[in-house]
Amino acid sequence: METPNIQAEIVTIGDEILIGQVIDTNSAWIAQQINAIGVDVCQMSSIADNKQHIINALDIASLRADLIIVTGGLGPTKDDITKHTVTEYFNGKLIRNETVLKHVTQLLESRNVKMNNLNVKQADVPDNCEVIPNNFGTAPAMWFEKNSNVFVFMPGVPFEMKGIMDQYLIPRFKTLFNTPAIHHKTLMLQGIAESSLAIFIEQWESNLPPAIKLAYLPTPGIIRLRLTSKGDTIENLTQLVDNEVNKVLPIIKPYLFSQLDEPIEVTIGKILTINNKTISTAESCTGGSIASLITSVSGSSQYFKGSVVSYSNEIKSKILHVNNSLLDNYGAVSQQVAEQMAINVRAILETDYSVAISGIAGPNGGSIEKPVGTTWIAVASEKQVLSKKYIFGDNRERNIQRASISALNELRKLILQEIEPLEKK
Repeated sequence: METPNIQAEIVTIGDEILIGQVIDTNSAWIAQQINAIGVDVCQMSSIADNKQHIINALDIASLRADLIIVTGGLGPTKDDITKHTVTEYFNGKLIRNETVLKHVTQLLESRNVKMNNLNVKQADVPDNCEVIPNNFGTAPAMWFEKNSNVFVFMPGVPFEMKGIMDQYLIPRFKTLFNTPAIHHKTLMLQGIAESSLAIFIEQWESNLPPAIKLAYLPTPGIIRLRLTSKGDTIENLTQLVDNEVNKVLPIIKPYLFSQLDEPIEVTIGKILTINNKTISTAESCTGGSIASLITSVSGSSQYFKGSVVSYSNEIKSKILHVNNSLLDNYGAVSQQVAEQMAINVRAILETDYSVAISGIAGPNGGSIEKPVGTTWIAVASEKQVLSKKYIFGDNRERNIQRASISALNELRKLILQEIEPLEKK
């Protein structure tokens, strides 16, 4: 007999979320963590700092979910009303928790912050809740059980919430809930549209076992192909999914850059680190976005030497030594200019590989010959320089994202083209 799936609802509280001042990243992170242990998320909600809204949300969530996880509204100021509302909702009363008070006192002292009355009130908690420590902040988490539901309330500060989840809640959920094993496998692809990919793998997808669910997860420049299976043991699920992955790999090989759910900049970093190679970038239309992606990876200083953001032709000429005749005859957005940018930045910064990009990000600046979105990407090594023309579209933000990802993938392909034959010798 199959174990019934545990249903969870995630509620975020805060006016700042509803007016778009703060983006709710908590819900996505929590969903990932609890899904990994076999808990299904049936609903996500964001509500205002309003007593009746909070009560209504809890009432509705308790009808459709076994586990209700709430973040936000536990701060020390008057606009943070969650704790008082929750105390009333569960028919409790606020009491001073000496353990929490001691923690708050020690935490503020370690930060050289003077204790005030609002800080002291952080130690007031409902008398009928179980207090969950917050080792990263002053507001503790609170655990309630009512009828067949579990309610957990946490502060909205992301690093505090994540600390509480990692240290206390995830281990407890694993013990409390008899959840099925779940296994995800994500294949990362670049250079193919979602609709084209669906046609490309249609026969393979049609023959997938019923126990495997396939999802297409596109973002600008990237498609995540995720296979999910639930069952008795991780070992059986892993073998089942891996068998299907092995069937599709030959089909998607031209577009696959990783079998791990990781950004392309992480994949490139691993390749460069293992092979002790270095890279540099020369950017025009992306304005440093490629370098930013590369340096977002911890340890990137080992392989990334630097970048020249040559947004103007003057800098292309003076700093990157691009021939003025090329700029005059072909324009900045051209194969000739992009290739010389790649060749010269590699020489100037003395790296093994380089990538250069020049394009029209838009929404203005296009022409009949070179419409908005036209982009040239060039990659270079000691042995060769390769270039490719892209036409992305008319949305500036998406163009920069897609151009940056595409440039990194062209760089990855060049590096592997030269490294893999050496590894086989």
